[in-house]
Amino acid sequence: MNDPHLSEDMPASGSPDEMRSALFAHMVMQQSSMAMMLLGKTAHPETGQVVRDLEAAKFFIDQLEMLEFKTKGNLNQEETALLKQSLMSLRMAFVESVDSPPPPAASPAKPETPLTGAGLAGEPDKPAAAPATAPDEDGHRKKFTKKY
Repeated sequence: MNDPHLSEDMPASGSPDEMRSALFAHMVMQQSSMAMMLLGKTAHPETGQVVRDLEAAKFFIDQLEMLEFKTKGNLNQEETALLKQSLMSLRMAFVESVDSPPPPAASPAKPETPLTGAGLAGEPDKPAAAPATAPDEDGHRKKFTKKY
């Protein structure tokens, strides 16, 4: 209870239950933020690049589901609502990420790529090759992935 890290972030007048509730909310939000970043919904805070790793994102979602199961009946209404809302948002974001094609890896490195993407009719060779493989891969993923 005399941890200096807790006293910096938490008000000194808070009860132990209030501090635990705040720590729980912080942990849920941290896990949710990591999952959203790994789903490609938010940029990496240090690099600014969009990261997409669906397996790692699923791991964070699974951890929150485990918390929901293990803490059932032991949380107050606010904690339960936060966890439920976070999981619902993450599940929807996961389904959207699985259904959408991955962002092109060359886009951040080449600023000209978005301009060539806008001129799809002008360059049939490059755009035709990339979308032709992407739907097949997405179709394959849709059949064998767990959707929430």
